[in-house]
Amino acid sequence: MDKLVIQGGHPLSGDIYVSGAKNSVVAILPATLLLDVPVILENVPDISDVKICLSILESLGAEIDKLSEGVYRISCLYVREHEVPEELAQKMRASYYFLGALLGRCGKAKAAMPGGCYLGERPIDQHLLAFEALGADFHLIEYKNETDGEGYVGAVELSADHLYANHISLNVVSVGATMNAILSAVKADGTTTIENCAREPHIVDLANFLNYMGAHISGAGTHKITIEGVRELRGNAMDGSVEVKTYSIVPDQIEAGTFMIAAAATRGDVYIHGVIPHHLRDIADRMEECGVMVEAIENEDIVHVCVNKGTMFHGTNVKTEPYPGFPTDMQPQMAVLLALSEGQSNITESVWEDRFKYVGELKRMGANIDLTRDGAIIWGVPGLHGANVRACDLRAGAAVVIAGLAAEGTTEITDIHHIERGYSHIVEKLRSIGADIRRISM
Repeated sequence: MDKLVIQGGHPLSGDIYVSGAKNSVVAILPATLLLDVPVILENVPDISDVKICLSILESLGAEIDKLSEGVYRISCLYVREHEVPEELAQKMRASYYFLGALLGRCGKAKAAMPGGCYLGERPIDQHLLAFEALGADFHLIEYKNETDGEGYVGAVELSADHLYANHISLNVVSVGATMNAILSAVKADGTTTIENCAREPHIVDLANFLNYMGAHISGAGTHKITIEGVRELRGNAMDGSVEVKTYSIVPDQIEAGTFMIAAAATRGDVYIHGVIPHHLRDIADRMEECGVMVEAIENEDIVHVCVNKGTMFHGTNVKTEPYPGFPTDMQPQMAVLLALSEGQSNITESVWEDRFKYVGELKRMGANIDLTRDGAIIWGVPGLHGANVRACDLRAGAAVVIAGLAAEGTTEITDIHHIERGYSHIVEKLRSIGADIRRISM
């Protein structure tokens, strides 16, 4: 029931640091189930999705020790359970990664259909296609809706006497299905090829983590991934030994992009540290089209965003696409910058059909936006004003935070649990660069 209160109109200035990637860690934590040795994970973000993942692992029998802020020692040596607790699975979308990981470990898995932010239909048919190709049978458990009596799929159950390598061709480019195919194939007998793969940085991070622990995965970051199955994932530990290896989660591309747009929208001067600049190239390109100065300092893993005094933003067109295109997870934040840019801008959303719930909230703050069949038309306004708004989902929440920082007056944001799914210590981080933002218990 807490809310954020923002007094806007203060240009952000200074140095801000990016946490580990949410979209990486929610797959790498389930992947620890496949390991035959403990592991230490660093740069783990302090977000609610991580807390849910850790709770799921503990419910399955994993031993978890927090060594310091963002550093965890995880041992899944004694995991015997294969069912993800329903109340935990329904709290986050990425809970379906436990299906692939548990199938690869136990030859069976059961999990409720995932929750998280609703952005339209989230079919898992491509996940099931991958599992079935590797030799698994699946059973969809149906429930009845108490209000209208309609049936719906409430859980998925997987089983396999043995997993065998196969050729998997995904019908659509899907990050989740690509991840689950990797998780379930890494210990299958033989060599698996996955085609029409997603190429996002978090897929590369998952493959790098598994390779670091002894997997043989090549092609991550391209449209074709090859996996030579292995019997064990022990890192470089000798048989019988328990050597604990350490792996650091890749920086969060979306958090970095959010800070970039916050700096621009407030006409600030911010150095964003701990990033991988080439992950941010398409975001930077669209911002530069609006008139924002974006400088990548490659050798220091820094991106500098600066708006010179008197700069007028101008509109541009944005189309969301799979990586390396403009990320759908940055679309609501970019809409705020476009709302402050002269002229007309057009957004085309090609990934999630229900990504525009933030529009009503921005209109309360003075934005001029009309929805179209597959996107939005935005006409720039001179400025935004504070209002009472809500975080409709994770990235919509980030958008209204940016809007509140840029607006004149006071903005109050409710339903901030959505924001905390993906942004670690966002209040403290923004305050460190001059934001007047507070979290208040209601």
